[in-house]
Amino acid sequence: MARMLQLARMVSFAQKLQRAKTLAEEDRMVRMTRIAMLLPAVLMVVSGCATRDWVRDLIGKKDAEIGETRALAQGAGERADSAMAKAGSVDSRLTRLWSNRYNQKAVDTVEIYFGFDQAELSDGAQTALVGVVKELEASPTLVVKLGGFTDPKGAKTYNYLLAQRRVEAVRRFLADKGVQLSRVQAIGMGALDDRGTPDEKKRRVTVTLMVDSE
Repeated sequence: MARMLQLARMVSFAQKLQRAKTLAEEDRMVRMTRIAMLLPAVLMVVSGCATRDWVRDLIGKKDAEIGETRALAQGAGERADSAMAKAGSVDSRLTRLWSNRYNQKAVDTVEIYFGFDQAELSDGAQTALVGVVKELEASPTLVVKLGGFTDPKGAKTYNYLLAQRRVEAVRRFLADKGVQLSRVQAIGMGALDDRGTPDEKKRRVTVTLMVDSE
């Protein structure tokens, strides 16, 4: 989570720096365009090949073209500002999630089950996750905590990696459905040794919907 927070801040700073460079370049291009447009008219006046009214009319047309160029540049700038605002929103969300990571409470839990030694989502698992996506869309303040598990068969290292793969499959599905990754906390826990739980129930990812308790 800390790496995600640092990365989001670095992206936001880079976008702001790029925005400043873009504005400076746009202003320089507008000045160069004005000079390039007016230079032929000035030369014609100096050489006596143009009337004052013709030059005035030409300058008016060129100013209109420059105005259109400025409008296009302004539109591009506004789009860049919008992108920066979205990046700032992600940075703010990451900061809030990290600050409140110990002040959250569960509001719902969904179990996503897997086959033996499998990390692919079944049709039933995908259907259950679509329901999770709908809850997240309906409640923007909700975040998701993913915990991956396996049965105790096999080596601990392998089971830990398998749990990670299962978590990643769920996280990728949520991202593909439009859920922001800043709303997803994922961790592979490894094997479950609870003898009271059947092995087929241990091969799962627990999806917990959380909300800030404050």
